[in-house]
Amino acid sequence: MGLPVCVYLIWGSCYYRASLYRVVHFENRGNVWQRSVRGGLLALSTLLACVLVYLLVTNSTMVLAPTTAAPGSMDPADAKISQFTFTQTKGDTVQWKVQAQEARLFERDRRATLQVVAVTLFGKQGKDMTVTGDEGTLNTETKDFVLANRSEPLVIRTESGYVIYTNHLTWTDQTREIRTHDPVRIVGHGLEVTGRGLLGHLDREEFEVLEDVHVDLAPAS
Repeated sequence: MGLPVCVYLIWGSCYYRASLYRVVHFENRGNVWQRSVRGGLLALSTLLACVLVYLLVTNSTMVLAPTTAAPGSMDPADAKISQFTFTQTKGDTVQWKVQAQEARLFERDRRATLQVVAVTLFGKQGKDMTVTGDEGTLNTETKDFVLANRSEPLVIRTESGYVIYTNHLTWTDQTREIRTHDPVRIVGHGLEVTGRGLLGHLDREEFEVLEDVHVDLAPAS
């Protein structure tokens, strides 16, 4: 009768050890799985952070790059012409001629920008008027143009002997008029006229100073 008791105790001890082994084994497997999950999440977080930094840097570069321009850069012209000449005619009659040291043509905008400009305007009576300036813009569609100087005034010389000084001048081809809103000085035939604003009719060779007009005797040269 004693033998069965010993066998029972031995088998009970074996069963307990086996159960304990399974528990420890399962716990070890659980710890390994948790560490694996944590490692995977850490790696994924690191990867996402790298992707985010890359996108931020790329987007910043894409936004900033177009706004970075070299100093003095200009819009690309369709053509660049040295010793440019443009003549406006009506029938067989030359109405005016523009000459420039350099012209940049922009076909889409219908304009040409001019550097070192000389303009000759011809009236109906054959009298002409010349204008020289540092820069100008010609509308190739309407044939209007604007002239300006960077420092010294523009010089406008009429065939009748008057010289007009102003900083800015606009020619309207349809009405054949010159105009400015800047200060004006007219010298000729012993007179000096100053004021602000000018309207000139080429065909009649009449000039009207619009505001703040002063007339004085011109000093003898």
